[in-house]
Amino acid sequence: MLDSLKIAHAVWRNHCKMPLAVVMLAMIANVGDARSPNVLIVLTDDQGWGDLGIHGNANLSTPHLDSIAKQGVSFQNFYVCQVCAPTRAEFLTGRYHPRTGVSGVSQGQERLNADEMTLADVFKAAGYATGAFGKWHNGTQSPLHPNDRGFDEYYGFTSGHWGHYFSPPLDHNGEIVRGEGFIVDDLTNHAIEFIKANRDQPFLCYVPLNTPHSPMMITDEFYGKFAQLQPTMRHRDPAREDLQMTRAALAMVENIDWNVGRLLATLESLSLAENTIVVYFSDNGPNSFRWNGGMKGKKGSIDEGGLRAPLFIRWPGKIQQGAEVEKIAGAIDLLPTLMEMATLSHDLPKPVDGRSLVPLLVNPKAPWNPRELFSIRRGSVSVRNQNFRLDGDSKLFDIRSDRGQHKDVSAKHPKVAAELKRLASQYQNAMEIEFAKNRDRPFTVGFRQSTMLPARDAVEHGNIARSVKSPNNSFFTNWKSKDDSITWDVMVVNEGDYEVIVRYTCAAGDEDVTVKLSRETQGNAAQYTSATVVEVFDPPLYDKSKERVQNSHYFVKDFQPLSLGILHLPEGDCTLRLTADEINGEEAIDVHSIQLIRQ
Repeated sequence: MLDSLKIAHAVWRNHCKMPLAVVMLAMIANVGDARSPNVLIVLTDDQGWGDLGIHGNANLSTPHLDSIAKQGVSFQNFYVCQVCAPTRAEFLTGRYHPRTGVSGVSQGQERLNADEMTLADVFKAAGYATGAFGKWHNGTQSPLHPNDRGFDEYYGFTSGHWGHYFSPPLDHNGEIVRGEGFIVDDLTNHAIEFIKANRDQPFLCYVPLNTPHSPMMITDEFYGKFAQLQPTMRHRDPAREDLQMTRAALAMVENIDWNVGRLLATLESLSLAENTIVVYFSDNGPNSFRWNGGMKGKKGSIDEGGLRAPLFIRWPGKIQQGAEVEKIAGAIDLLPTLMEMATLSHDLPKPVDGRSLVPLLVNPKAPWNPRELFSIRRGSVSVRNQNFRLDGDSKLFDIRSDRGQHKDVSAKHPKVAAELKRLASQYQNAMEIEFAKNRDRPFTVGFRQSTMLPARDAVEHGNIARSVKSPNNSFFTNWKSKDDSITWDVMVVNEGDYEVIVRYTCAAGDEDVTVKLSRETQGNAAQYTSATVVEVFDPPLYDKSKERVQNSHYFVKDFQPLSLGILHLPEGDCTLRLTADEINGEEAIDVHSIQLIRQ
């Protein structure tokens, strides 16, 4: 990771600050012409295979999502990863996620290495306008921000999840802005504006919506239908189903469907539908035990229920209409597929693990070489071939007759079991090497003028605690002692003087505390800058009245900036430590993030 970042930065710097994607792709660009198809990709978050009317769920109605399948091709055996960031990495690169630097969903594990080429890089180099609107979840600091990964326009959030869905703070091309209204409606509005603005040129519009991921917040307009619903279709083990969660998820999916309908209507109104490839899929299994076709597992599982996802692709007049593909496919296949559909160069700098699905889009019965798809979770590997799944416990299931994985058939098919076990071991060994390459990566500072280091990426020491268990949308609180501290391990790629801004809250009686940020190398503080908190800023938590489940653990509030002054940062690795002098009140400050602005 360190070498790749340094190389990427050196290349970027030596090309007069040209966009990194342009530098990386100069040798493979295949400039599109006026006939190049547009591409609209909708990716949903924690929506299971079963959360669709077309898949037989009578609990809800999804006419617009269903229409993409009816007007295009649907894949009956499409597989993603068990959690969010790995799926996004595989989709964006065509490579299994451990190869890309992504190993998890938080505290740096979600970061896509800087030397990986993304789908957006490829399309941008081919002359496309590129935009992303929603949950990124593959890196925050440049050169890992969406604007550094091929997207001209970005509006959304880069974290793994967001703690509030009504007019929250968001990221617009690296600047903090305030959202407007319900977040999915807002993201869709921006995607629609992007499509309208680029109607006269080829565009790639990526819309990674962030629902039905928790918090289970949804407007009354969509929740009303489900508030008292007794679902007619339940999880295969009804005792495990939380009906409040199910009701909220169904309402959120119907909101997704409405917003996708708005996107499709925009294409129609602009006469773009015939020349736009529309792709819809989700990133993992459902985030609760609810109806999912009787499959085993949910989000986080490497069984069928955690990995099987919908995939619908529509391109009127160019691919089959209403066809169903039975061949197994995965998120790793989407980059080579879309490149071939748009006739872009396949001369990529790194080998992809996926293959183009174009032959199956043209003819679902086309000849197709046998293959296996692999999933890894905490050292366990699950393997899917066309007929069988070897699960993480090395049990074999015949998916043709037992989608729910009820009966181990290893004894009946010993050769199949032995071969899949061999492949699983081979894959695990290879991926553990990849994981090891990307452990203990620091966060980059100075690639662009401003770098944000949120609480998510820090480590707390002493009494300090996160506001919630999950780091992704947390802040630090309970700062009780001058011995407490917060640290970020960073790699400075551009030496210079940096203004340090801390985003904080402070209750009355806790002011007049001096906060200091020190640069440490090998445990020794080399330099520091500090300022005294003189202004009380203690806003209430955001209203949670639209949260539809009890005991929600999401807590969000506003923070305000305080400049700590200028700190000189030499190039290289160091630790940044935030400390406070004597605590005058009950606590020091709550901390959302620090921002480093190169002068």
